Amino acid sequence: MAPIAVGDTLPDGNLSYFDENDQLQTVSTHSLAAGKKVVLFGVPGAFTPTCRGQPCLKPRKGTLHQLVGRDRMVNHYMFLVSFPTSAAHAHVLNHMKHVPGFIEKAEELKSKGVAEILCISVNDPFVMKAWAKTYPENKHLKFLADGSAEYTRALGLELDLSEKGLGIRSKRFALLADDLKVKAANVESGGEFTVSSAEDIMKAL
Repeated sequence: MAPIAVGDTLPDGNLSYFDENDQLQTVSTHSLAAGKKVVLFGVPGAFTPTCRGQPCLKPRKGTLHQLVGRDRMVNHYMFLVSFPTSAAHAHVLNHMKHVPGFIEKAEELKSKGVAEILCISVNDPFVMKAWAKTYPENKHLKFLADGSAEYTRALGLELDLSEKGLGIRSKRFALLADDLKVKAANVESGGEFTVSSAEDIMKAL
């Protein structure tokens, strides 16, 4: 399926999340986006390690088994930011900016008429709930689970990372839609983070 583009209609689909009462809910994207201006952005996966205030270390070559055996008992922060590929390290740095960027810009986005800011990832809702809790400063962003990648496929934004043992994931992207019509479709290539930031969406408003 071709990737979603400007002028297309957001497809409908079901996503899951835990509400404020810790109850599992399923919601359709159209119920969240119909008649509203919304931002929907996607990341390759929840809990991609970030520095989160710790000094970033340069990636080192080696298998995951070698890295765990060498570093975990010495300094677990070293394990969190050490990856066998430069692409993985790029995802680390990008997650540092992507999700926090939308949290930081949420009030500005709201002031420009955005009703919902939705983060989608190919993970189960339990993982997404735990991930959301790592951002206690968040007030407006919803973390939504696309566990089987059905909605990601409907957007045409699936990313096959099977060779890395990660299965089907999502490309990094950010969409702006007004009453279901896509006004901006910013999709990243590879491990880049150049077009899908909160600032990029602000420019499209």
